[in-house]
Amino acid sequence: GVKSEENTLFYKKPPKHLPNDDIQADMYEFAVNFLEPKFSLYEISNFAKTEKFYSKHNLNYWNDGKYYGFGISAAGFLNNIRYQNTKNFKEYMENPLSTKDLSILTPEERLDETIFLGFRKREGINVKKINEKFMIDFDKKYEEIDLVNNDFDLPKIVERIKKGNVKLVEIQRSRGYAHRKSLTIDKIEKVCKAIREVNKDCIIMVDNCYGDFVEEKEPTEVGADLIVGSLMKNLGGGVVRSGGYIVGKKDLIFDVAERFSAPGTGKELGANFNENMSYFQGIYLAPRAVCSSLKTMIFASRIMQKLGFAVDPLYNEKRTDIVQAIDLFTPEAMVKFHIGIQKGSPIDSFVTPVAAPMPGYPHDEVMAAGTFVQGSTIELSCDGPMVEPYTAYMQGSLTYEYGKLGIMIGLQEMLYN
Repeated sequence: GVKSEENTLFYKKPPKHLPNDDIQADMYEFAVNFLEPKFSLYEISNFAKTEKFYSKHNLNYWNDGKYYGFGISAAGFLNNIRYQNTKNFKEYMENPLSTKDLSILTPEERLDETIFLGFRKREGINVKKINEKFMIDFDKKYEEIDLVNNDFDLPKIVERIKKGNVKLVEIQRSRGYAHRKSLTIDKIEKVCKAIREVNKDCIIMVDNCYGDFVEEKEPTEVGADLIVGSLMKNLGGGVVRSGGYIVGKKDLIFDVAERFSAPGTGKELGANFNENMSYFQGIYLAPRAVCSSLKTMIFASRIMQKLGFAVDPLYNEKRTDIVQAIDLFTPEAMVKFHIGIQKGSPIDSFVTPVAAPMPGYPHDEVMAAGTFVQGSTIELSCDGPMVEPYTAYMQGSLTYEYGKLGIMIGLQEMLYN
């Protein structure tokens, strides 16, 4: 049927006795039953006598194809970019390529569109093609079980595992931007044992970022099948310029390598940026870098607590990662502290951090990181969202001496300027 749009005369003064939704559904069903003996309903609202007469124009949309937009207000879709030509006649005549609305679709948006457009067709979607195109397993889905009192909700986890159809359990060891404790190795060991008692084949993977070399054991020593992390953090030792690591059981590492590179090549080929030597050097230096970072964060925790700020963890509390959370309470203190940390950095100390929108973050962010390696967080750095209680998440420092100096400069900026 025809849909009446708002702000149209038809919408404001609709004709009398228009069919309701039930009657429209009956009419549609009647049309399908009447036409299908001789015509094929190949998509929701179109029939054709044979496949030869299917609308190539429509199917290009429903099959997630590319298309150009010609003319005023016309829309196009090319290389993950959706655009719309200007609606202004004069602008269009002066520049037919002028566009007003342009958006780059994320992989998630592309997947959503591929699915709902595909359901316009009677044949539906091709799961195999979607899996290949987006490198996903369409039959699997993501679920999340929240922590309770900074610990795993073991009864709920066990209950869910018992229901079946769980291929992988992922654990985030560090807190991220959450107001919770980071997860210790003891807690990870308990949840691994609980999962194994119910399902021996379920893969357990731990995001080990910021936790590497902090405790005496790593997650793979207490039941995890895989651990993943960044070489821009602990394990890079401050010298690795890019990359990450994946460690675990041989068969799983093989599967990961096949997906990352190409089937048949596995670990034999792949991107290493000609940085293998720095990877080895980073791992070699990592224990000392992590030790310096921990000492710096303990110092930060103690002095900030003495000044009346809320800190987590406390200076004398057991640590499982290198992150120190500090509630600064006001937006002014939040920004000034980051300005001070930047001033105490070895690189770009003249730069002034400001709160601003950041892609991938829901709130304005302020960040300080004058690091030798861009993006490195095993070097002294600090960041946080501009929302109450204005928590600064600080980590890193290759040496305790310079880390302590950076924090003192940060405090001076916040308290006296």
